[in-house]
This record gives sequence, C-alpha cells and structure tokens, in this order.
Amino acid sequence: MTHREKPMTTATASRLDFGTTTVHRNLATSALFEHALMRNEGIFAANGAINVSTGDCTGRRPKDKYLEDTPGIHDNIDWGKINQPITPDNFAALEERARAHLAGRKELFRFDGYAGADPKYRLRVSVVTEIAWHALFSRTLFINAEGDDLKDWEPDWTILNACDMEFDDYKDFGLPRPRAIIQSLEQRKVIIIGTQYAGEMKKSIFYAMNYDLPDLGVFPMHCSCNVDEKDPANVALFFGLSGTGKTTLSADPHRPLIGDDEHGWSDRGIFNIEGGCYAKCIKLSKETEPQIWDAIRFGSVLENVVLDPATRVPDYDDPSITENTRVTYPVQYIPGAVIPSMAGHPKNVIFLTADAFGVLPPVSRLTREQAMYYFVNGYTSKLAGTEAGVTEPQPSFSPCFGGPFLPRPPMVYAEWLARRIEEQGANVWLLNTGWTGGAYGVGERFKLPWTRAFVSAILDGSLKEAEYVEHPLFGLHMPTNVAGVPADVLNPKNTWKDKDAYDVSARDLAQRFRKNDGKYAISDEVRAAGPRI
Repeated sequence: MTHREKPMTTATASRLDFGTTTVHRNLATSALFEHALMRNEGIFAANGAINVSTGDCTGRRPKDKYLEDTPGIHDNIDWGKINQPITPDNFAALEERARAHLAGRKELFRFDGYAGADPKYRLRVSVVTEIAWHALFSRTLFINAEGDDLKDWEPDWTILNACDMEFDDYKDFGLPRPRAIIQSLEQRKVIIIGTQYAGEMKKSIFYAMNYDLPDLGVFPMHCSCNVDEKDPANVALFFGLSGTGKTTLSADPHRPLIGDDEHGWSDRGIFNIEGGCYAKCIKLSKETEPQIWDAIRFGSVLENVVLDPATRVPDYDDPSITENTRVTYPVQYIPGAVIPSMAGHPKNVIFLTADAFGVLPPVSRLTREQAMYYFVNGYTSKLAGTEAGVTEPQPSFSPCFGGPFLPRPPMVYAEWLARRIEEQGANVWLLNTGWTGGAYGVGERFKLPWTRAFVSAILDGSLKEAEYVEHPLFGLHMPTNVAGVPADVLNPKNTWKDKDAYDVSARDLAQRFRKNDGKYAISDEVRAAGPRI
C-alpha cells in the first residue's frame, strides 16, 4: 500500500485558499530570492547565498511541540515530554486563529512538493508561509514537484506557518508560552505559530514519516547515507543527533551522497526523505569540509550567520547570534549526489555519539545485541544551539538517535533495526565524535581527520579485519590499530592524564546507561550487552 492509497482527511487543497490574499505558488528560486530581499527578510551574502535571521528562535523548540490526542492514534503514541498532547478543541481553535492571521496578510507563499524519493512511499506536502525565505527553505529541503505532477494537487500533509502570529490568550489553549508547533496525525496538518525557525517544518514532516512508514513495511531513520562511487553495493548509514557529524561525514568526494539527515529502509533498499541538506556551519572551513563550503551559493539559505558589514563575507567562526548557525542547499549541490536519492541495502551502519564525558572509545565494533542496546539508548550530547537553552554540550539519551522525532515507542524502531541488519548482514559500529583526554571543558574534541580515518577503515573493510580488545567496563570491541590515527587514542583511558579520574567518569556514565535502559522492555540478552556494573 502506498501513501496515495491511504484514506485522506481534511488536509485538502480547498483549505489552502485564503480569501483575497495573494498566494504565490511554487515560485522559482530566483523569484523567492527577489521577494525575500525586497521584503528585507535577508541579506545577499558574498558567496551568493541569502543570509537570514530566525529571530528569537535559533533552534527547535521541543517543549512547544504538541500532538493532537485522538482515539485513533492515542494507543500508538509514546506520550511524555516529547509527545505532548493537545486536545482536538484546542487544536481546531489554534488552527482557525492561524488561518485568520494568514488570511490577513497581503501576500503568502505556497510550496507543493514531496517527502520521499521512492515514489512508492512518498508524501505530497503543501507548505503555506508568510515569509518568502521559508518557501525557499521548503523548495530546498523537500523534493520539488513540477509540470503535470502539480495538476489537481491534493496534499497528504499541509503545513501552515504563521510564524509572526501573536496571541496574548495562549494560556486559554493550555500553552505555557505564546508559541506552538501543533501536529495532527489524523488530519495530517502542522500549524506553526510564533517561531521563525525553519527547521520546525522539515522535522514535522519527518515526524509524520516516522509514524506512517512502519505500517508500510519501512524503517524510518534519522541518519545520513552515501555509497561508494565504484561499488553501488557499498552503502553506509550514519545515525546521530544534530551536531554529531551526519552531514559532515556523509559528504565525501569519493562516495556519492544519498542524503544527509532522513531516510527510509524498505525491502528495496534506502531512500532519502528529503531533497536537500541542512548543515551546521559553525567553524565551517573549506579545508575540512570542502563539499559543504562549495554548496553554499545562490539557491542556499544561511541562517543566523554573521556577515562582515562591508564585504558581506560570512564569518563561520562567530557564534555571537547562535552556535546553531545553519545552511540549507539542494542535495544536487553536492558533486556526484545520487538523483533520485535511492540506493541498495547498507553494508555498514554507524552510530555517531558525541560523548561529553570523554569516556567512550573513538570507534567500536558492535555485536547484534550491542547494536540493539546502543540504538535504543541513543547516547550522545546535545550540542550548543540545536535546542533552545542548550549553551554547552549536555549528556543526553535520545532513543534511536532521534527521540524528538519519534511518535511511536522506541522499541518499535529498535526492532526494525534488528530485523534489517539481520536480513542484510550489515556491520554496526559506534563512532565517538565527542571528547578525548577528559570531559568537555578539560579534554578536546576528536580531530576530524581521525574520525574520517575511522570511517574510511570501516567502509573499505579493513577495520572489520583488525585485532580487537574489549573495554573492561562497557564491553565494547576496540581496534588496536587504525591507519592514520595514533594507537594510544584508540583506548580512551590512555588519553587521560589522571587514570583514576577516568575510571570514576566511566563508572558514572555506565550507571547513567543502566538507569536509562530500565525504561525499555528489552530482552535479557540485549540488556546484558550494556555496561558491566
């Protein structure tokens, strides 16, 4: 069954009318640039991109995200801090308020396109915004629909972005702040109120795919993907939260890009959910990330980057607005990117964790049970700026390396992972892109060339044949030698000056794992694959 065969509800084209307001539909990139610049929504940067401000919201607002609680979906949802309920009455009232706000604008911008490169599983998405660059963002991040595809267009999902709407009676709707991202899985709608951060649009549709795809026999994943230029069977996945390296590590001149953030794994292989990339660009340089650097040109959107006032040259090292500076660009801006963005089954699955404790090895080979354990726990560190209020790395457990985007219980996705890696015989690895020689503030972050060396050894098959020793506490299998990396880095304890302090910190992290894994109904074999305390 495809998405188009699923019953539709009230998210129909007729509800995309806004009275006498002018609605610009599917404008070209050049026209959207012109509208945005004429409306003073951004500045034309020296590299040809448009640089915009997202105002007070420079990251996602998970505490302001709500899901309509209806009988049809209630028992399928993992309710809690991530999936916060909103009543149908409050949802409807907020939607009408947002529609009235949009209808009161002089002009709006509409984008129609797809989520999902595989036609069998794609969604039709319509986005209506009051800001021109938001439409450009949508044009960049989703897959564009053209020509006959746009005739008689009926969206599967509708996003209404009333980012500038203000309302003082927000408490009457059960909200703690005059801001909300509300979503209805039954009505297939997203209403965004009071935040200009464009990432809320892309992540809302990913959230929708995370709900729908498992019912269609597809494993939805928060990961990047690339493939060897000479061997189409050598596909790799990189799981990880924002800032752990998904985009950076999948941008490889010798491995064509499938996508940098969101994918589905069906019985046919991998497909990208998006049509573009959304990369962090704090401390970006041409030397370390040349493909991303060169992708920032006309058609790209820079968010919250500081520009030199005279030359308009971006200063990627300046975090004065936010650490979460971003750029979005079409996937085809990466040389050799695979279009349409589909590939076969992966040989290697890599979990990326930014360990702020500086405890975990830089690279480990995982058994099947360890893969399940570390996937469902999803240990990493929230990095500065990716969410409101995060100003320095914070140790965090995010199930399936994508907790903020999972409507269903984490074990649903963990079981899909186990099924797929068993079916395809994929190797699974844990790659620490965080700290070494001490925790954050004492140690230093792993050098990117070392991390790339680990990835190269994984993908060329040499690391699979290496000799390994076990970490005494975590049981992780650590290689004793990797080309291009000092041997003493491979065992994390060796990098600490104070070995006793390492043991204390390692035990602390192990206890955090054990406290967290108690949340999940995992088997005894999988639980035993965790730390030995």
